[in-house]
Amino acid sequence: MSSDRKESVVEDATLKLRQELTGASGPRALVKNIKVFGLACFACLGGFVYGYNQGVFSGILTMTSFSEHMGDWVSNSTRKGWLTAIFELGAWLGCLYSGFLAEILSRKYAILVNVGIFVVGVIIQSSAAVAGVSCIIAGRFITGLAIGAMSVNVPNYNAEVAPPEVRGSLVALQQLAITAGIMISFWIDYATHFIGGTSQGQSDAAWLVPICLQLIPGIALGIGILFMPFSPRWLVHHGREAEARKVLSNLRNLEQDDPLIELEFLEIKAQSVFEKRNTAEKWPHLVALTPMNTFKLQFVAIGSLFTTKAMFRRVITATVTMFFQQFTGINAVLYYAPSIFEALGTSSNTTSLLATGVVGVAMFLATIPAVLYIDKLGRKPVMLAGSLGVGICHFAIAIIFAKNQYQWATHKTAGWAAVAMVWFFVVNFGYSWGPCAWVLISEVWPLSNRAYGIALGASSNWMSNFIVGQITPDMLKHISYGTFIFYGLMTAGGALFLWLYVPETKRLTLEEMDVVFGSVGVARADSARMREINREIGLDDALRNMGIRTNERSYSSGDENSRSEKREEIEIKT
Repeated sequence: MSSDRKESVVEDATLKLRQELTGASGPRALVKNIKVFGLACFACLGGFVYGYNQGVFSGILTMTSFSEHMGDWVSNSTRKGWLTAIFELGAWLGCLYSGFLAEILSRKYAILVNVGIFVVGVIIQSSAAVAGVSCIIAGRFITGLAIGAMSVNVPNYNAEVAPPEVRGSLVALQQLAITAGIMISFWIDYATHFIGGTSQGQSDAAWLVPICLQLIPGIALGIGILFMPFSPRWLVHHGREAEARKVLSNLRNLEQDDPLIELEFLEIKAQSVFEKRNTAEKWPHLVALTPMNTFKLQFVAIGSLFTTKAMFRRVITATVTMFFQQFTGINAVLYYAPSIFEALGTSSNTTSLLATGVVGVAMFLATIPAVLYIDKLGRKPVMLAGSLGVGICHFAIAIIFAKNQYQWATHKTAGWAAVAMVWFFVVNFGYSWGPCAWVLISEVWPLSNRAYGIALGASSNWMSNFIVGQITPDMLKHISYGTFIFYGLMTAGGALFLWLYVPETKRLTLEEMDVVFGSVGVARADSARMREINREIGLDDALRNMGIRTNERSYSSGDENSRSEKREEIEIKT
């Protein structure tokens, strides 16, 4: 029997036992325990703040009052790109420091610090009516720092505090909350642009209100984290095991000696010991949990991903996938949707903002089936189908634009056909590249490299996001419909990359992933180490005492033969 199969057996056994003890899993378990329900709300709040910031600035850019204050920072396409993309640059840097801050301060206090940074950034932006464009630039950069860090810290905190049987549902809720934040920000822009009129004389409140409203969920997130516990995983990793047991007991509403608490505590401890031993083996000089060692470890560990050909293939898979996710043009639409709709011949800014609101609704609704069916359909088929739809939309918009760009007034039907294709575009992205790319990059890494690999993928995402935000205004101005041809070709390139290079990760074990990427033995060594730790800390004994067998005799030879046949098939394909 393969070592990876044995390891997955332990995981399956513990999950099954937890479900038997709790009596519920998935969405049902979210409402069974009021504390778990609070975690779900917290996950939604973090996702909402992220999504709101992604969408709110697109409508503000088109408001007359905002343009009067910003001058050529809106009328000049290059400066407009910087005004938008400075947020993504901050988010990229925030993503880089997020892990360090979460490890030295704790996940809880890292979120609290970033909420403080976020509030400062919003307050600076709200001063722009008096102090000018410098406040928007500085404020958006500072806000971006906080959002980039929280886009990593909040999901990680939720995953570490929530019961294992509801973590998948929390991921789904988080994704829905992000798209809900985008959708609501679009409609708030639409509503507030009427304040003081929609042209000359428009009130500064038209754009200040959407900026300041983000303080409400941001401050609510900060207040909420004060009442949340420390992450049990962080407590165990820093030697505070008694406190970790107490936190788990309180979160689950169970006694500390309850079998479910013992089971979950041992799983957390096993993971912590695994990470420490992996560090001790590879970088013994960084074993001590000091701030400086933690800082160095982030870069040393990421650097190690580039040292072998097999691991570098995983790096390419993660980073290039996130590159192509952004170069489908999704954030070109989210950041500049009203400007795009205006270019497509919509009759007024009001109509453009209304059409942008529909973008938010379409993307929100399209995300729901992806959340429900991604594990059944796989990653590659869904992303390839989405690429086809996205590409068709881009080229269709380019053709309509090219034929009608000088005659929108007499060809209104063509303009609305192009608008409809933008709506269809976000639907195709919403069910495919949006959620699937994040799932894909989390699955290609061995256990010992996963945290750093995901961080590298997230970094690629934010940097690509920054580039898209920077170049799109100039592209719309200088090559007009060529912008959509460009993003259509990039989407085709992404589909080709998926088809030829990226493996289907659905239901592949870590060991089978090693075969695909040519690094046979990495997952096996990880699994062997984890099995040794499970025996050492008593997790295997605990499972046996609960009536769960974890040795290889618990499984039929048919299971092993099937697994061997599957591995041989993978080797032939690669």
